[in-house]
Amino acid sequence: MNKFRARVTLPIVHAIADSARFARRLARSLEAPFAPVRTHPFPDGETLVRVSHRAGVEAILVQSFDGPDRKLMPALLVADALRRAGARRVTLVAPYLAYMRQDSVFRSGEPISQRVFGECLGRAFDRVLTVEAHLHRTRRLGDVVPGRARSLSAAPAIARWLARRGGGAIAAGPDEESEPWIRAVARAAGVRWVVGVKRRLGDRRVRVRFPELPRGARAVVIDDIASSGATIAAAVRALRERGVRTVDAAVVHAIFAPGALDLIRRAGARTVVSCDTVEHPTNMIQCAPLVSAALGSAR
Repeated sequence: MNKFRARVTLPIVHAIADSARFARRLARSLEAPFAPVRTHPFPDGETLVRVSHRAGVEAILVQSFDGPDRKLMPALLVADALRRAGARRVTLVAPYLAYMRQDSVFRSGEPISQRVFGECLGRAFDRVLTVEAHLHRTRRLGDVVPGRARSLSAAPAIARWLARRGGGAIAAGPDEESEPWIRAVARAAGVRWVVGVKRRLGDRRVRVRFPELPRGARAVVIDDIASSGATIAAAVRALRERGVRTVDAAVVHAIFAPGALDLIRRAGARTVVSCDTVEHPTNMIQCAPLVSAALGSAR
């Protein structure tokens, strides 16, 4: 009877189709039920959502925000539907959280997109969890999203993948900003690390320099996000120019604009892998266990 009661109190994990794979992994890790969200598109472009939820039970919505403009409104509608269905609490798990770069007004007439997006989610959900929010001058996700919000580090998951690749590899960060993160990955994986100096020349033009490295070494360029691919490609090229024999690349969020993956490969990357925060053929590193552990500790 006690086991039955314990299972009744488990949250129900929900997701729209484009985030269902991560949601199913998370549900398995939590040993919780999964309930897909049904959607119906209207001819005028609006979306109807329909959920199946049990009153009095916590709801977890999994929604990754690659392509955020088309995904935000359905997520807000699901949050409302879950509350009307009697959810005790509604948690958003956003493996990838968009609009975190614009944390200031850089030119007159611009918004602070980070604040607008974060406040919108904070009003709709009781708590928000994401993986490696792309924060620069903002210290905590809770400063952006009102209420309970947390950005989880993907360093442990990447470190486990890196450790399985065998010893001798060098973890390489493309810029000084990545140093704390690269150091954490390298220490957990038991490998050496190095950080480059980056100079951005434009949206798709980047130059990276690394210090002297042992010729013939192996390196893995690690970054939190790949969009244009320019930064990772420049880092791969710079390492090859330093005499590094084999260079791989690992990213958390595989946004990959058209042509980005080819750009990285042409620069000399042998393999390119990513975490599963954004569904992509390069997904090799699972983050659902990290999220599951965080949800369990916060209950």
